[in-house]
Amino acid sequence: MAAQERVAITGLGAITPQGGSVAQMWQGMAAGLPGVSRLPEAWAAGLPVQIGGTVPAGFEDRLSVREQRRLDRVEQFALLAGREAWADAGEPEVDPFRLAVVVGTGIGGLTTTLEQEHVRLESGPRRVSPHTVTMLMSNGSAAWLSMDIGAKAGARTTVSACASGSEAIALGREMILAGSADVVLVGGAEACIAPLTVAAFAQMRAMSKRNDDPAAASRPFDADRDGFVLGEGAAMLVLEREAFAKARGATVHGFVDGAMVTSDALDIVAADPQNQARTISAALRSAGVDAQDVGFIHAHATSTPLGDQNEIIALAESIGKAVPVTSTKSMTGHLLGASGALSSVAVLCAMRDGVIPPTTNLDRLDPEIDADVVTSLRQVQSRVAVVNAFGFGGHNATLVFRRD
Repeated sequence: MAAQERVAITGLGAITPQGGSVAQMWQGMAAGLPGVSRLPEAWAAGLPVQIGGTVPAGFEDRLSVREQRRLDRVEQFALLAGREAWADAGEPEVDPFRLAVVVGTGIGGLTTTLEQEHVRLESGPRRVSPHTVTMLMSNGSAAWLSMDIGAKAGARTTVSACASGSEAIALGREMILAGSADVVLVGGAEACIAPLTVAAFAQMRAMSKRNDDPAAASRPFDADRDGFVLGEGAAMLVLEREAFAKARGATVHGFVDGAMVTSDALDIVAADPQNQARTISAALRSAGVDAQDVGFIHAHATSTPLGDQNEIIALAESIGKAVPVTSTKSMTGHLLGASGALSSVAVLCAMRDGVIPPTTNLDRLDPEIDADVVTSLRQVQSRVAVVNAFGFGGHNATLVFRRD
């Protein structure tokens, strides 16, 4: 492969709290529409956190009866987003042994795990579904997608907390640059809004408790932010070797020109802003761009007090304070392992339309946040954008996208 060749993005797919497609997602983000609401389940009433960013009902109608019965909710999300991305790419004809799948997830099939354990306790082991293992395993989404499109160059799974989706994109890019694949379907999926996870994150004091105002609960960079809002969904991208995409006349949404994945090796939950800064700088170097080339940044910015502040420190050190920053998690909530992939799809839509989507719910900027945070849809002609994703365990992933 020629040294100057790049990794093109030819397909986008998403299913999110704002709707079941990229078009619905982007319409909601551009308009600043909230995707967070009060959880209707009875179990939520007994928890300190009773809100979440859930995918609207009805998505199941796009799946076969077999898929509804045999796939966990996270696998269903991955399959739907993957199919949209694959169709958007024009369903490229590619040697199956040059076609791969990489899907990130933070938790995997949690709802199946909890439901089937309840079945075992209440009704006995013989009532446990024979599909339980394939529904709960973290690699299930990648496996089902590989069968769906016939990918035989690998069905890989990145499991690195909230950096999982971005790491999947980075790995897919690496596979193409290494010459082991021509096309890779990449992204992230998460579906873990359940009593256990909500209670556990609440015990960590990581989640917002604004139960009386769900739409305004996720508020990155705001002085009164009190934690993230748990969201669910999936986002997928089709990556291709540039020459392969051009040879078949594919529409190119942009290029993933840079990527860097690092680890803090410091603490299981506390982040290292200096290492985050090194990660961002290394990603820019891998893309061959300078800090002044960056048009805007989609921050990880989950709405936790310390996390948002640490990221701004890292951005100031690596890129500077003048570059516009936004976080669409203010609208969707935090999709954990799918968040980096969803941010990437949002950035590509933004560069296509020449705008930056807003960070909503920012009523009073935290005085410790010294940054140009975008609070309403802003016109911008940007060829380069950065996406950050950081996760518990010290996982850091930064991607650099370019649109020519």
